[in-house]
Amino acid sequence: MRSAILMFGLCAAALTAAGCAETAREMKSSSAAPAAATAAKALPTPAQGYTIHVMAPHKFEDGSVHGPYHHYCKPISPEVLQCLLFESTDSNALLTDIEYFVAKSVSRAHVPLETWNKYYHDHEVEIATGRVQILDMPEAQAKEVAAVAAKTDGIIFHLWPDGAKAPNGQVGHPQSVGHKHRTE
Repeated sequence: MRSAILMFGLCAAALTAAGCAETAREMKSSSAAPAAATAAKALPTPAQGYTIHVMAPHKFEDGSVHGPYHHYCKPISPEVLQCLLFESTDSNALLTDIEYFVAKSVSRAHVPLETWNKYYHDHEVEIATGRVQILDMPEAQAKEVAAVAAKTDGIIFHLWPDGAKAPNGQVGHPQSVGHKHRTE
């Protein structure tokens, strides 16, 4: 499983490397960029590396389907991939959700079944619905990423209520549209 989740990292690294090369070219062509700004861009931040782009709808607690949501993901450990979810690809889109992809060996060993059934979903089941799209990479690479994602469970934290002018502090837990309860 560790090597499977690391595949996310390899996919992300390949995309990040391309993005870094592009940024480097842009920085070289801009004579107005101060030295301090150039140095600051060279240092990695936790916000960098969200280069795996996934699009999928969610089913809310009331049964309604929303989305699709644009997930921008990055691996943070061999067992966890985290995603920032937006309603669109607009550069000013609100961050509405956070989703964690957790290796099944971790989530199923440490999350009680009742809690798992309420908050988690199996990415293998979700991918099998055909509603998940992995974007911005060649099809063969997208299939590899999907195969790795299928070995994880997901948990979504919905932070910004749909249509609200501001968050109200309530956190929802939407599911994948094809969510199935586990019995084991």
